[in-house]
Amino acid sequence: MKTIIVPTDFSPVSVNALHYAINMAKEIGCAVTLFHAYQIPVAFSEVPVVTISMEEMERQTDEKLTELKKNVEHVTSGNVTIHIKSALGDTVEELEKLCNSENVFSVVMGTRGAGAMEVLFLGSTTLSAVNHLHVPVMIIPPGARFRPIQKIGFACDYSQVAASTPIKEISELCEIFGAELKVLNVDYENRQFTAEVPLALTKVYELLEPLNPEYHFIDDPDIEDGINKFADTHGIDMLITIPKKHRLLDGIFRKSRTRELALHAHVPIVAIHE
Repeated sequence: MKTIIVPTDFSPVSVNALHYAINMAKEIGCAVTLFHAYQIPVAFSEVPVVTISMEEMERQTDEKLTELKKNVEHVTSGNVTIHIKSALGDTVEELEKLCNSENVFSVVMGTRGAGAMEVLFLGSTTLSAVNHLHVPVMIIPPGARFRPIQKIGFACDYSQVAASTPIKEISELCEIFGAELKVLNVDYENRQFTAEVPLALTKVYELLEPLNPEYHFIDDPDIEDGINKFADTHGIDMLITIPKKHRLLDGIFRKSRTRELALHAHVPIVAIHE
Protein backbone atom coordinates (compact mmCIF):
# COMPACT_ATOMS: atom_id res chain seq x y z
CA MET A 1 0.00 0.00 0.00
CA LYS A 2 1.26 3.45 -0.88
CA THR A 3 1.66 6.14 1.75
CA ILE A 4 0.91 9.85 1.85
CA ILE A 5 3.43 11.63 4.08
CA VAL A 6 2.17 14.77 5.83
CA PRO A 7 4.84 16.91 7.54
CA THR A 8 3.37 19.09 10.25
CA ASP A 9 4.43 21.96 12.49
CA PHE A 10 1.02 21.69 14.27
CA SER A 11 -0.08 25.01 12.75
CA PRO A 12 -3.63 25.46 11.36
CA VAL A 13 -2.40 25.36 7.75
CA SER A 14 -0.52 22.11 8.28
CA VAL A 15 -3.53 20.60 10.06
CA ASN A 16 -5.69 21.65 7.11
CA ALA A 17 -3.25 19.89 4.78
CA LEU A 18 -3.56 16.80 6.98
CA HIS A 19 -7.36 16.81 6.67
CA TYR A 20 -6.98 17.12 2.90
CA ALA A 21 -4.56 14.20 2.88
CA ILE A 22 -6.79 12.04 5.09
CA ASN A 23 -9.79 12.51 2.81
CA MET A 24 -7.67 11.90 -0.27
CA ALA A 25 -6.29 8.72 1.31
CA LYS A 26 -9.85 7.49 1.89
CA GLU A 27 -10.65 8.13 -1.75
CA ILE A 28 -7.65 6.35 -3.28
CA GLY A 29 -6.77 3.73 -0.66
CA CYS A 30 -3.50 5.00 0.80
CA ALA A 31 -2.07 4.99 4.31
CA VAL A 32 -1.00 8.28 5.94
CA THR A 33 2.20 8.98 7.85
CA LEU A 34 2.08 12.08 10.04
CA PHE A 35 5.62 13.41 10.45
CA HIS A 36 7.40 16.06 12.50
CA ALA A 37 11.11 16.89 12.60
CA TYR A 38 12.34 18.77 15.64
CA GLN A 39 15.47 20.52 16.83
CA ILE A 40 16.64 20.92 20.40
CA PRO A 41 16.07 24.55 21.52
CA VAL A 42 19.23 26.44 22.45
CA ALA A 43 19.39 29.66 24.47
CA PHE A 44 22.08 31.91 23.02
CA SER A 45 24.23 33.76 25.50
CA GLU A 46 27.96 33.96 25.98
CA VAL A 47 27.83 30.20 26.17
CA PRO A 48 24.97 28.49 24.25
CA VAL A 49 22.80 26.44 26.62
CA VAL A 50 20.47 23.60 25.67
CA THR A 51 17.11 24.42 27.27
CA ILE A 52 15.54 20.95 27.05
CA SER A 53 16.84 17.41 26.78
CA MET A 54 16.57 15.39 23.59
CA GLU A 55 14.48 12.78 25.42
CA GLU A 56 12.01 15.41 26.65
CA MET A 57 11.76 17.01 23.22
CA GLU A 58 11.07 13.61 21.65
CA ARG A 59 8.43 12.86 24.29
CA GLN A 60 6.65 16.19 23.75
CA THR A 61 6.73 15.76 19.97
CA ASP A 62 5.29 12.25 20.10
CA GLU A 63 2.56 13.41 22.48
CA LYS A 64 1.54 16.14 20.04
CA LEU A 65 1.58 13.74 17.10
CA THR A 66 -0.49 11.19 19.02
CA GLU A 67 -3.04 13.83 19.97
CA LEU A 68 -3.24 15.09 16.39
CA LYS A 69 -3.70 11.53 15.14
CA LYS A 70 -6.58 11.00 17.57
CA ASN A 71 -8.19 14.25 16.48
CA VAL A 72 -8.34 13.21 12.81
CA GLU A 73 -9.02 9.48 13.17
CA HIS A 74 -12.77 10.09 13.30
CA VAL A 75 -12.58 11.43 9.72
CA THR A 76 -11.28 8.10 8.44
CA SER A 77 -14.13 5.94 9.80
CA GLY A 78 -11.46 3.30 10.31
CA ASN A 79 -10.72 3.14 6.59
CA VAL A 80 -7.31 4.82 6.66
CA THR A 81 -4.22 3.59 8.48
CA ILE A 82 -2.44 6.49 10.18
CA HIS A 83 1.16 6.25 11.39
CA ILE A 84 3.13 8.85 13.31
CA LYS A 85 6.86 9.41 13.04
CA SER A 86 9.25 11.98 14.45
CA ALA A 87 12.94 12.66 13.98
CA LEU A 88 15.63 14.93 15.29
CA GLY A 89 17.09 16.99 12.48
CA ASP A 90 16.38 19.12 9.43
CA THR A 91 12.83 18.66 8.13
CA VAL A 92 13.70 18.15 4.46
CA GLU A 93 16.68 15.90 5.17
CA GLU A 94 14.59 13.70 7.46
CA LEU A 95 11.71 13.76 4.97
CA GLU A 96 14.07 12.52 2.27
CA LYS A 97 15.15 9.61 4.48
CA LEU A 98 11.52 8.75 5.19
CA CYS A 99 10.61 8.90 1.51
CA ASN A 100 13.47 6.53 0.72
CA SER A 101 12.16 4.00 3.23
CA GLU A 102 8.47 4.05 2.24
CA ASN A 103 6.37 3.46 -0.87
CA VAL A 104 5.31 7.08 -1.19
CA PHE A 105 2.41 8.36 -3.28
CA SER A 106 2.99 12.00 -2.34
CA VAL A 107 4.21 14.38 0.33
CA VAL A 108 1.37 16.76 1.25
CA MET A 109 2.18 20.17 2.76
CA GLY A 110 0.28 23.36 3.57
CA THR A 111 0.84 27.06 2.87
CA ARG A 112 0.41 30.33 4.67
CA GLY A 113 1.04 34.00 3.98
CA ALA A 114 3.54 36.09 5.90
CA GLY A 115 5.17 39.45 5.49
CA ALA A 116 5.68 41.21 2.18
CA MET A 117 5.09 38.16 0.02
CA GLU A 118 3.33 34.81 0.17
CA VAL A 119 5.56 32.12 1.66
CA LEU A 120 5.06 28.50 2.59
CA PHE A 121 4.61 26.97 6.01
CA LEU A 122 7.81 26.51 8.03
CA GLY A 123 9.33 29.34 6.01
CA SER A 124 11.24 27.91 3.05
CA THR A 125 10.76 24.27 4.05
CA THR A 126 8.06 23.50 1.49
CA LEU A 127 9.99 25.08 -1.37
CA SER A 128 13.07 23.18 -0.24
CA ALA A 129 11.04 19.96 -0.24
CA VAL A 130 9.76 20.74 -3.74
CA ASN A 131 13.32 21.24 -4.97
CA HIS A 132 14.95 18.25 -3.27
CA LEU A 133 12.48 15.40 -2.81
CA HIS A 134 12.24 12.83 -5.61
CA VAL A 135 8.55 12.14 -4.92
CA PRO A 136 5.61 14.37 -5.91
CA VAL A 137 5.01 17.19 -3.42
CA MET A 138 1.41 18.36 -3.16
CA ILE A 139 0.94 21.90 -1.87
CA ILE A 140 -2.44 22.63 -0.31
CA PRO A 141 -3.67 26.27 -0.25
CA PRO A 142 -5.19 27.62 2.98
CA GLY A 143 -8.77 26.55 3.53
CA ALA A 144 -8.73 23.95 0.73
CA ARG A 145 -11.03 20.96 1.17
CA PHE A 146 -10.60 17.70 -0.66
CA ARG A 147 -13.04 17.00 -3.45
CA PRO A 148 -12.94 14.21 -6.04
CA ILE A 149 -10.16 14.91 -8.56
CA GLN A 150 -11.89 14.90 -11.93
CA LYS A 151 -9.76 17.31 -13.95
CA ILE A 152 -5.98 17.58 -13.75
CA GLY A 153 -4.10 20.43 -15.44
CA PHE A 154 -0.52 20.03 -16.65
CA ALA A 155 1.40 23.24 -17.36
CA CYS A 156 3.77 22.57 -20.26
CA ASP A 157 6.09 25.01 -22.02
CA TYR A 158 7.25 22.60 -24.75
CA SER A 159 10.92 22.92 -23.87
CA GLN A 160 13.04 19.74 -23.86
CA VAL A 161 9.81 17.77 -23.77
CA ALA A 162 11.16 14.22 -23.99
CA ALA A 163 13.53 14.67 -21.06
CA SER A 164 11.31 16.83 -18.87
CA THR A 165 7.80 15.40 -19.05
CA PRO A 166 7.15 13.08 -16.07
CA ILE A 167 4.93 10.68 -18.00
CA LYS A 168 4.91 7.92 -15.38
CA GLU A 169 3.81 10.23 -12.56
CA ILE A 170 1.21 12.06 -14.66
CA SER A 171 -0.23 8.75 -15.84
CA GLU A 172 -0.38 7.44 -12.27
CA LEU A 173 -2.24 10.53 -11.04
CA CYS A 174 -4.78 10.36 -13.86
CA GLU A 175 -5.29 6.64 -13.35
CA ILE A 176 -5.61 6.63 -9.58
CA PHE A 177 -8.14 9.48 -9.60
CA GLY A 178 -9.84 8.52 -12.86
CA ALA A 179 -9.28 12.11 -13.97
CA GLU A 180 -9.24 13.90 -17.31
CA LEU A 181 -5.92 15.51 -18.30
CA LYS A 182 -5.80 19.02 -19.71
CA VAL A 183 -2.43 20.17 -21.06
CA LEU A 184 -2.07 23.93 -21.06
CA ASN A 185 0.48 26.30 -22.48
CA VAL A 186 0.49 30.04 -21.93
CA ASP A 187 1.96 32.40 -24.51
CA TYR A 188 1.27 35.96 -25.56
CA GLU A 189 1.04 36.92 -29.23
CA ASN A 190 3.17 33.84 -30.04
CA ARG A 191 6.25 35.39 -28.46
CA GLN A 192 7.43 32.00 -27.20
CA PHE A 193 6.76 30.24 -30.51
CA THR A 194 10.07 29.09 -32.00
CA ALA A 195 11.09 26.76 -34.80
CA GLU A 196 11.40 23.95 -32.23
CA VAL A 197 7.82 24.18 -30.97
CA PRO A 198 6.07 22.16 -33.73
CA LEU A 199 8.41 19.20 -33.17
CA ALA A 200 7.99 19.51 -29.40
CA LEU A 201 4.21 19.53 -29.81
CA THR A 202 4.38 16.35 -31.85
CA LYS A 203 6.51 14.72 -29.15
CA VAL A 204 4.07 15.74 -26.41
CA TYR A 205 1.18 14.30 -28.40
CA GLU A 206 3.05 11.01 -28.74
CA LEU A 207 4.04 10.83 -25.06
CA LEU A 208 0.61 11.64 -23.69
CA GLU A 209 -1.53 9.91 -26.34
CA PRO A 210 -2.52 7.00 -24.01
CA LEU A 211 -4.12 9.53 -21.64
CA ASN A 212 -6.21 11.15 -24.40
CA PRO A 213 -5.67 14.69 -23.04
CA GLU A 214 -7.19 17.97 -24.15
CA TYR A 215 -4.76 20.67 -25.29
CA HIS A 216 -5.32 24.34 -24.51
CA PHE A 217 -3.27 27.28 -25.75
CA ILE A 218 -3.81 30.37 -23.62
CA ASP A 219 -3.03 33.88 -24.82
CA ASP A 220 -2.07 35.91 -21.76
CA PRO A 221 0.84 38.28 -21.04
CA ASP A 222 1.22 36.76 -17.56
CA ILE A 223 1.87 33.01 -17.40
CA GLU A 224 0.67 32.55 -13.82
CA ASP A 225 -2.47 34.61 -14.34
CA GLY A 226 -3.27 32.71 -17.50
CA ILE A 227 -2.98 29.38 -15.73
CA ASN A 228 -4.95 30.54 -12.70
CA LYS A 229 -7.79 31.87 -14.85
CA PHE A 230 -7.88 28.64 -16.84
CA ALA A 231 -7.96 26.55 -13.66
CA ASP A 232 -10.85 28.59 -12.34
CA THR A 233 -12.98 28.68 -15.48
CA HIS A 234 -12.39 25.02 -16.40
CA GLY A 235 -12.87 23.54 -12.93
CA ILE A 236 -9.34 22.19 -12.56
CA ASP A 237 -9.02 20.16 -9.34
CA MET A 238 -5.24 19.71 -9.36
CA LEU A 239 -2.41 21.44 -11.20
CA ILE A 240 0.85 19.69 -12.10
CA THR A 241 4.00 21.75 -12.50
CA ILE A 242 7.67 20.89 -12.95
CA PRO A 243 9.63 23.00 -10.44
CA LYS A 244 12.92 23.12 -12.35
CA LYS A 245 11.18 24.24 -15.51
CA HIS A 246 8.51 26.61 -14.25
CA ARG A 247 8.62 29.49 -11.80
CA LEU A 248 4.92 28.95 -11.16
CA LEU A 249 5.14 28.30 -7.44
CA ASP A 250 6.72 31.66 -6.68
CA GLY A 251 4.35 33.51 -8.99
CA ILE A 252 1.12 31.80 -8.01
CA PHE A 253 1.58 32.13 -4.27
CA ARG A 254 2.96 35.66 -4.47
CA LYS A 255 -0.10 36.83 -6.37
CA SER A 256 -2.62 35.08 -4.19
CA ARG A 257 -2.26 37.80 -1.55
CA THR A 258 -3.21 40.68 -3.82
CA ARG A 259 -5.44 39.24 -6.54
CA GLU A 260 -7.36 36.62 -4.55
CA LEU A 261 -7.69 34.36 -7.55
CA ALA A 262 -10.13 31.53 -7.05
CA LEU A 263 -7.43 28.94 -7.69
CA HIS A 264 -5.82 29.63 -4.35
CA ALA A 265 -8.96 28.81 -2.43
CA HIS A 266 -9.24 25.21 -3.52
CA VAL A 267 -6.72 23.87 -6.03
CA PRO A 268 -3.62 21.98 -4.91
CA ILE A 269 -0.41 22.17 -6.90
CA VAL A 270 1.58 18.98 -7.44
CA ALA A 271 5.29 19.59 -8.07
CA ILE A 272 6.94 16.71 -9.94
CA HIS A 273 10.59 16.68 -10.89
CA GLU A 274 11.56 16.14 -14.49
